[in-house]
Amino acid sequence: MCTEIETKLKVDSLSEVEHKLGELGAKFMAEQLQTDYFFDDVNATLTKADRCLRLRKQIVEESESCFLTYKGAKEKSNLKRRQEIESEINDADSVYKLLLALGYEQVLIVEKKRCLWQLGNCEVALDRLPLLGDFVEIEGPNEEEITNVQNNLGLNGLPHISKSYASLLKERLQQPIK
Repeated sequence: MCTEIETKLKVDSLSEVEHKLGELGAKFMAEQLQTDYFFDDVNATLTKADRCLRLRKQIVEESESCFLTYKGAKEKSNLKRRQEIESEINDADSVYKLLLALGYEQVLIVEKKRCLWQLGNCEVALDRLPLLGDFVEIEGPNEEEITNVQNNLGLNGLPHISKSYASLLKERLQQPIK
Protein backbone atom coordinates (compact mmCIF):
# COMPACT_ATOMS: atom_id res chain seq x y z
CA MET A 1 0.00 0.00 0.00
CA CYS A 2 1.35 3.41 -0.97
CA THR A 3 0.57 6.54 0.98
CA GLU A 4 0.57 9.93 -0.71
CA ILE A 5 1.64 12.79 1.56
CA GLU A 6 1.46 16.29 0.11
CA THR A 7 0.54 19.90 0.60
CA LYS A 8 -1.28 22.05 -1.95
CA LEU A 9 -0.85 25.83 -1.89
CA LYS A 10 -2.57 28.54 -3.96
CA VAL A 11 0.01 31.04 -5.25
CA ASP A 12 -0.12 34.33 -7.11
CA SER A 13 2.99 33.67 -9.20
CA LEU A 14 4.48 30.39 -10.37
CA SER A 15 7.46 32.26 -11.84
CA GLU A 16 8.55 33.43 -8.37
CA VAL A 17 8.43 29.85 -7.07
CA GLU A 18 10.27 28.60 -10.17
CA HIS A 19 12.99 31.23 -9.60
CA LYS A 20 13.34 30.14 -5.97
CA LEU A 21 13.58 26.47 -7.01
CA GLY A 22 16.46 27.43 -9.31
CA GLU A 23 18.22 29.30 -6.50
CA LEU A 24 17.88 26.26 -4.23
CA GLY A 25 19.42 23.95 -6.84
CA ALA A 26 16.24 21.98 -7.54
CA LYS A 27 16.29 19.73 -10.60
CA PHE A 28 13.72 20.40 -13.32
CA MET A 29 12.13 17.07 -14.28
CA ALA A 30 9.51 17.72 -16.95
CA GLU A 31 6.70 19.87 -18.26
CA GLN A 32 3.50 17.83 -18.43
CA LEU A 33 0.04 18.36 -19.85
CA GLN A 34 -2.38 16.26 -17.81
CA THR A 35 -6.00 15.44 -18.52
CA ASP A 36 -7.72 13.67 -15.63
CA TYR A 37 -11.00 11.81 -16.10
CA PHE A 38 -12.82 11.16 -12.81
CA PHE A 39 -15.30 8.32 -12.43
CA ASP A 40 -17.99 7.41 -9.93
CA ASP A 41 -21.16 5.37 -9.85
CA VAL A 42 -24.68 6.83 -10.13
CA ASN A 43 -24.91 7.06 -6.32
CA ALA A 44 -21.60 8.98 -6.04
CA THR A 45 -20.34 6.24 -3.72
CA LEU A 46 -16.68 7.15 -4.15
CA THR A 47 -17.20 10.90 -3.80
CA LYS A 48 -19.35 10.51 -0.67
CA ALA A 49 -16.61 8.37 0.91
CA ASP A 50 -13.90 10.94 -0.02
CA ARG A 51 -12.32 8.48 -2.47
CA CYS A 52 -11.65 8.81 -6.19
CA LEU A 53 -11.03 6.80 -9.32
CA ARG A 54 -9.04 8.65 -11.98
CA LEU A 55 -7.84 7.91 -15.49
CA ARG A 56 -4.98 10.26 -16.43
CA LYS A 57 -3.58 10.98 -19.86
CA GLN A 58 -0.24 12.74 -19.59
CA ILE A 59 1.81 14.26 -22.39
CA VAL A 60 5.51 14.97 -21.89
CA GLU A 61 7.12 16.48 -24.98
CA GLU A 62 5.37 14.36 -27.65
CA SER A 63 5.07 11.16 -25.64
CA GLU A 64 1.75 10.16 -24.04
CA SER A 65 1.43 7.92 -21.00
CA CYS A 66 -1.68 6.88 -19.12
CA PHE A 67 -2.38 5.94 -15.52
CA LEU A 68 -5.30 4.47 -13.60
CA THR A 69 -5.35 5.71 -10.02
CA TYR A 70 -7.40 4.99 -6.92
CA LYS A 71 -7.15 7.42 -4.00
CA GLY A 72 -8.54 6.54 -0.59
CA ALA A 73 -10.16 8.84 1.93
CA LYS A 74 -7.97 11.50 3.51
CA GLU A 75 -6.40 10.42 6.79
CA LYS A 76 -6.05 12.62 9.87
CA SER A 77 -2.92 14.67 9.28
CA ASN A 78 -1.67 18.24 9.15
CA LEU A 79 -1.13 17.75 5.42
CA LYS A 80 -3.05 15.81 2.80
CA ARG A 81 -2.40 12.12 3.43
CA ARG A 82 -4.21 9.25 1.72
CA GLN A 83 -3.81 5.81 0.23
CA GLU A 84 -2.86 5.89 -3.44
CA ILE A 85 -2.74 2.95 -5.81
CA GLU A 86 -1.58 3.80 -9.32
CA SER A 87 -0.76 1.71 -12.36
CA GLU A 88 0.54 2.78 -15.74
CA ILE A 89 -1.66 1.43 -18.53
CA ASN A 90 -1.10 0.97 -22.26
CA ASP A 91 -4.61 1.43 -23.60
CA ALA A 92 -6.54 4.29 -21.99
CA ASP A 93 -9.50 3.93 -24.36
CA SER A 94 -10.03 0.28 -23.38
CA VAL A 95 -9.73 1.10 -19.67
CA TYR A 96 -12.22 3.96 -20.16
CA LYS A 97 -14.69 1.53 -21.76
CA LEU A 98 -14.02 -1.02 -19.01
CA LEU A 99 -14.88 1.50 -16.30
CA LEU A 100 -18.14 2.35 -18.09
CA ALA A 101 -18.96 -1.35 -18.47
CA LEU A 102 -18.42 -1.81 -14.71
CA GLY A 103 -21.10 0.80 -14.01
CA TYR A 104 -18.93 3.87 -13.49
CA GLU A 105 -19.59 7.10 -15.31
CA GLN A 106 -17.29 9.98 -16.11
CA VAL A 107 -18.23 12.78 -13.72
CA LEU A 108 -15.54 15.40 -14.37
CA ILE A 109 -12.52 16.26 -16.51
CA VAL A 110 -9.68 18.33 -15.03
CA GLU A 111 -6.89 19.67 -17.25
CA LYS A 112 -3.66 21.19 -16.05
CA LYS A 113 -0.19 22.18 -17.10
CA ARG A 114 2.37 20.88 -14.60
CA CYS A 115 6.06 21.67 -14.30
CA LEU A 116 7.68 19.06 -12.11
CA TRP A 117 10.80 19.68 -10.02
CA GLN A 118 12.81 17.59 -7.56
CA LEU A 119 14.09 19.28 -4.40
CA GLY A 120 15.71 16.95 -1.90
CA ASN A 121 13.39 14.01 -1.32
CA CYS A 122 10.33 15.96 -2.46
CA GLU A 123 8.61 16.50 -5.78
CA VAL A 124 7.44 20.05 -6.33
CA ALA A 125 4.71 20.49 -8.93
CA LEU A 126 3.92 23.92 -10.32
CA ASP A 127 0.35 23.60 -11.60
CA ARG A 128 -1.71 25.94 -13.78
CA LEU A 129 -5.41 25.10 -14.12
CA PRO A 130 -8.04 26.88 -16.21
CA LEU A 131 -10.68 28.57 -14.00
CA LEU A 132 -8.69 27.83 -10.82
CA GLY A 133 -5.31 29.50 -11.27
CA ASP A 134 -1.85 28.59 -10.03
CA PHE A 135 -0.90 26.09 -7.33
CA VAL A 136 2.17 24.45 -5.86
CA GLU A 137 2.00 20.85 -4.69
CA ILE A 138 4.82 19.45 -2.60
CA GLU A 139 4.84 15.67 -2.21
CA GLY A 140 7.36 13.82 -0.10
CA PRO A 141 8.13 10.96 2.25
CA ASN A 142 6.93 12.71 5.41
CA GLU A 143 5.40 15.92 6.75
CA GLU A 144 8.71 17.27 8.09
CA GLU A 145 10.50 17.18 4.72
CA ILE A 146 7.47 18.65 2.93
CA THR A 147 7.22 21.47 5.47
CA ASN A 148 10.97 22.17 5.13
CA VAL A 149 10.63 22.49 1.34
CA GLN A 150 7.59 24.75 1.77
CA ASN A 151 9.57 26.97 4.16
CA ASN A 152 12.66 27.00 1.90
CA LEU A 153 10.47 28.15 -0.98
CA GLY A 154 9.15 31.03 1.14
CA LEU A 155 5.62 29.63 1.08
CA ASN A 156 5.25 29.00 4.82
CA GLY A 157 2.58 31.69 5.24
CA LEU A 158 0.16 30.09 2.79
CA PRO A 159 -2.71 27.92 3.99
CA HIS A 160 -2.75 24.23 3.08
CA ILE A 161 -5.60 23.32 0.72
CA SER A 162 -6.92 19.85 1.50
CA LYS A 163 -9.44 19.72 -1.35
CA SER A 164 -8.58 18.02 -4.63
CA TYR A 165 -8.49 19.93 -7.91
CA ALA A 166 -11.64 18.00 -8.85
CA SER A 167 -13.47 19.30 -5.75
CA LEU A 168 -12.22 22.85 -6.32
CA LEU A 169 -13.33 22.74 -9.95
CA LYS A 170 -16.78 21.35 -9.07
CA GLU A 171 -17.24 24.23 -6.60
CA ARG A 172 -16.05 26.78 -9.15
CA LEU A 173 -18.41 25.45 -11.83
CA GLN A 174 -21.36 25.72 -9.43
CA GLN A 175 -20.72 29.41 -8.76
CA PRO A 176 -22.95 31.86 -10.63
CA ILE A 177 -21.34 33.66 -13.56
CA LYS A 178 -20.58 37.29 -12.69
